Amino acid sequence: MGQDRNVYVSEDEDKEALKGLSPVPLPPRNIHSHSQQLRATSSGTTTKRHHPGTRKHSLDDIPKPVLSDPFCYDSSSDDDEFCPRSCSPSTTTRSRGGSGEDFFVGAEDDLLMQFQPLPEFIGNGGGTGIFNFPTRSALHAARPPCLELRPHPLRETQVGKFLRNIACTDTQLWAGQECGVRFWSFEDVYEAGCGLDGRVRRGDEAAAPFFESGNTSPTMCLIIDSANRLVWSGHKDGKIRSWKMDQRLDDANSHFKEGLSWQAHKGPVLSIVTSSFGDLWSGGENGIIRIWPWDAIEKSLSLSQEEKHMAALLVERSCIDLRSQVTVNGACSISSSDIKCLVADNVRARIWCAQPLSFTLWDARTKELLKVFNTEGQMENRADLPSVQQQDQPVEDEMKVKFVAPSKKEKSGGFLQRSRNAIMGAADAVRRVATRGAGAFADDAKRTEALVLAIDGMTWSGCPNGLLVQWDGSGNRLQELHHHSSAVQCFCTFGTRIYVGYASGVIQVLDLEGKLISAWVAHSNPVLKMAVGNGYVFSLANHGGIRGWSIASPGPIDRLIRSQVASKELEYTRRNSFRILVGTWNVGQGRASQDALKAWLGSTASDVGIIVVGLQEVEMGAGFLAMSAAKETVGLEGSAIGQWWLDNIGKALDEGTAFERMGSRQLAGLLISLWVRKNLRKYVGDVDAGAVPCGFGRAIGNKGGVGLRIRVLDRIMCFVNCHLAAHLEAVNRRNADFDHIFRNMSFGRPSNPAAVAGVATSSHAIKGTNAASATTEEPKLDLAEADMVVFLGDFNYRLFGISYDEARDLVSQRSFDWLREKDQLRAEMQAGKVFQGMREALIVFPPTYKFARNQPGLGGYDSGEKKRIPAWCDRIIYRDNRSAPVSECSLDCPCSLISYTVWSLHGCHRE
Repeated sequence: MGQDRNVYVSEDEDKEALKGLSPVPLPPRNIHSHSQQLRATSSGTTTKRHHPGTRKHSLDDIPKPVLSDPFCYDSSSDDDEFCPRSCSPSTTTRSRGGSGEDFFVGAEDDLLMQFQPLPEFIGNGGGTGIFNFPTRSALHAARPPCLELRPHPLRETQVGKFLRNIACTDTQLWAGQECGVRFWSFEDVYEAGCGLDGRVRRGDEAAAPFFESGNTSPTMCLIIDSANRLVWSGHKDGKIRSWKMDQRLDDANSHFKEGLSWQAHKGPVLSIVTSSFGDLWSGGENGIIRIWPWDAIEKSLSLSQEEKHMAALLVERSCIDLRSQVTVNGACSISSSDIKCLVADNVRARIWCAQPLSFTLWDARTKELLKVFNTEGQMENRADLPSVQQQDQPVEDEMKVKFVAPSKKEKSGGFLQRSRNAIMGAADAVRRVATRGAGAFADDAKRTEALVLAIDGMTWSGCPNGLLVQWDGSGNRLQELHHHSSAVQCFCTFGTRIYVGYASGVIQVLDLEGKLISAWVAHSNPVLKMAVGNGYVFSLANHGGIRGWSIASPGPIDRLIRSQVASKELEYTRRNSFRILVGTWNVGQGRASQDALKAWLGSTASDVGIIVVGLQEVEMGAGFLAMSAAKETVGLEGSAIGQWWLDNIGKALDEGTAFERMGSRQLAGLLISLWVRKNLRKYVGDVDAGAVPCGFGRAIGNKGGVGLRIRVLDRIMCFVNCHLAAHLEAVNRRNADFDHIFRNMSFGRPSNPAAVAGVATSSHAIKGTNAASATTEEPKLDLAEADMVVFLGDFNYRLFGISYDEARDLVSQRSFDWLREKDQLRAEMQAGKVFQGMREALIVFPPTYKFARNQPGLGGYDSGEKKRIPAWCDRIIYRDNRSAPVSECSLDCPCSLISYTVWSLHGCHRE
């Protein structure tokens, strides 16, 4: 589409244009809006109740006047749950001729009377396949009840504090984070959180009370040493630290301190384990494995406070470097890949070491290498030469310890031995190079991601393709199983049960034979770690949330707990509401005056919490489109003109004082931005962006969609700004563009914290793993998983079966009922071919296409040679998760459209 209007107009011209399209009296709330109100479908007041013993978010300070229908959430819910009683969002929008809509998200009953919803048209074809909306409830019917130790925190609150591993003692749960460690006492897990105004930082408002250590380097691994009542942690700075188990602190503000610590590796400590002899084994980068004898550790722990400076030195000098032990004449028997995990078989006195494509088996007593084998179970005879090590493995020599000194004969070696080592080293180098090429994809599916020892002595490993492999105590491959297609992230065992955590958020329970007992979606993000303690299996999700699953689940007790908790839902459920303003405008490569932006957004923004602005044709031209496509391929996006629009919209919204920009995304001429009122900011986060080009070859962004996804009060909302194919006859192309956008819109995580603060977020991101059901292998689409989806933009659907003069006459008479029957989009939605199951408020404003430059009012419609028929090209269509196909909203619906705001700034439009 070409230019929609000339936005270089004076304030007087703006007023003239508005008069030309809005002759009827307008509501006093906004002099530029045209709204139709209905009688409320329900009345009464909503009583808020909070159980004094349950944790809850501190949401009382959200101003009630800016809120509307009841948007429900509960303190134990996550973004993969939804309460049956939800609320309505409010949005206002502006389109090419200018159009706007007001929706409500959540409202009290007495406030609903002030903003009554408009009647809506509902498209057919929804509720099935990819257009099936998510059904959510306070208690998920498809999984056992859980203990919410730490509800899903907003990502923006976790920068520098993300949790990455957990471990359980008898009385505590410990977690390693990017700035140290923390622990929860099991006796406090049912206590209420401190809240936003308490002593706990943002992100932990609803978490059970916990204690934190002082700041350290990021924690990479964590184990429990029950025999010595210690917790050992490995860190990114290469240090191993000890923490006293079961320590009690009276003041939550006081940080506990580490005990013994020493420099174990030059790089990160990737895994640690204690052997049956008390020795501490640690693995790092480039295949480095080191042993820290218990004798030296015990002596260091027994030193007095005055002798603490000697403790670290004593442990460091006792180091045994296993890689140097198995290196002879520069040839090493083990791989130089990073250590993935270490597991101790205390019955057989063995240590398993897993690397991505190989395993090594060690004797815990003699420290000898027993076996080297690959993921297929085949024995390997490796020889890594120093030349190869210099490329892939920096030779570490902090301790200069030689466990076995080679003899003179071994040092000199014969010609045949040296030749053999050279050939094997070269072959290994060629193999590694080959795996980085075409064969790398096959090897990646076989990589070891997790390892665990079961109670029967069998070892289980997991792969990125969901494959589970069983090994006996001698490293012989017994069987492989495939219960889920997602990547295996972690294992955990309790008794005869094996728990498997997947990247899809699914947890499976297996017996010792590998048979599937049960499975459920535990989190909406990958399950990073699991640990057993206090009768629960605790799972840590990638977003930082921690849930506890009873070791008796699944079982009959689940049904009883679910019914009891569901009966008291109102005691832990709170309803909050806010309004959303959504605006769309095809700017036709023009730039709006500050007065025009203030009149459009500023006058309606006083009582809304979230504002979403979608622009089309911000910048066009073949050169710009080609450059934009090239930038997208390397992860770059945005333009100077796009930034100009963001800056000026921010000025119109009083950015920094009233609103804060949460995110934006630009694809060629398409631009979307999202703004949040300051007092609502702390409840909005997890902002992700995505883009789908639909232009030439599905690669050029002159047509397509850009989207933003946010989480508000534990609910997911998606906003997609679209510019679909032009021309009257291109109905099927427009339908195909929508389908392509819906199926391929993937919201990638911002690549840096600055993106969260308002800088445009990352470009095309690889589609992440979604929380698919435990029985369905096909992942759900990002838009299909959202609680609410709003499509806005220049959809380009026209009026059919009508002439230019007929349409113009009907517009002058405001006969919109008849015009709506000629609307292509309405016909296609009714046939279930596009925007399946989505809703649009009844259109009660003049068509927004197509105006000539500097021609306000009815006379502004294109009267040139082409005489393009007026049409409603600029639209806003949404979908929530209500189940009943009713045309009017009620308090049982999460979203209600309460008004349209129609704008027109005269300009011209060309195809």
